[in-house]
Amino acid sequence: MSGSQHVTTGEQVRPQPRRFYDGGVLPVGDRIGLPPDPAHDPRIVLERHLEDGLEVFSLERRIAYDDRHLGEILVPATTDFRTDLTSTPALFTWLVPKTGAHLPAALVHDALVAGGGEPSYDSTEGHTIDRVEADRVFRDAMADTGTGIVRRWIVWTAVTAATIFAPGGLPRSPAWSPAVRWAHRIGAGASIAAILLLGYWSTADLVDRSWPLAREVPWMGEGAWWLELLGGVSGAVVLPLVLGLLWGRFRIAGAIAGVMLAVLLHVTLGLAAVLLAYQLLERLASRAPRLAIALAVAVVLAALVVFGWFSLG
Repeated sequence: MSGSQHVTTGEQVRPQPRRFYDGGVLPVGDRIGLPPDPAHDPRIVLERHLEDGLEVFSLERRIAYDDRHLGEILVPATTDFRTDLTSTPALFTWLVPKTGAHLPAALVHDALVAGGGEPSYDSTEGHTIDRVEADRVFRDAMADTGTGIVRRWIVWTAVTAATIFAPGGLPRSPAWSPAVRWAHRIGAGASIAAILLLGYWSTADLVDRSWPLAREVPWMGEGAWWLELLGGVSGAVVLPLVLGLLWGRFRIAGAIAGVMLAVLLHVTLGLAAVLLAYQLLERLASRAPRLAIALAVAVVLAALVVFGWFSLG
């Protein structure tokens, strides 16, 4: 049985921290397992591993979560489960850190989707949890940890987008025929492409540059720069809300993703440039330290020349 009919609801969840509790211990070898204990808070006991150069963790104790629709969920299901905590790209850790109040919910979600696109877990009551439903569980579980409403909907949007585009991420069932699955992927992809294109046009219009393939956008008009900027921001809100309808059953996620992408596009590109420069410098410093030192000296000398030029005339 799958509970994925709950995924698109916009219901507000009242935080109930006691829905998380100690999940006990899985039996390993001669070690006797321990059952879940609803009377005690969850204990997150992590063991660090390095696998293929990446830092991952195993859970020494299980986490139990009492979902509103599926009942008790115990994770992980096996002792070989590994997690990178909250799977946030380095570019966005300022918005969603790797750890924090949301960590128990993130660990539950990681364990539920550990099997990739296939249903990876049955709840204690026998409900099969596919990846779409796991995303909904994640959203509600974040509410129960006290995660802010804005952050949890942003995080749910991110994992929903990953589910849509991941091979096998969408369920394989009569309600999710191949045509329906592809319609959602194409619609989501088309909306993202449209927002990027409109952002490119709007930026060219704002700076009054004739960039390749750029077009004037009517919602920015002609006037003072701040009026054009105000029009651009309005377009970055209104148009993604409309394009979000292309996400079908995930239209709420589509609207959130679209507005976030449009509003933070330039900030994200700036952060990406800084992150790329840092990674290149790290690689240069490790592979050619003398060249890195020479480059650093050249940058400092150039900065002194420019500083003196502008300061002393």
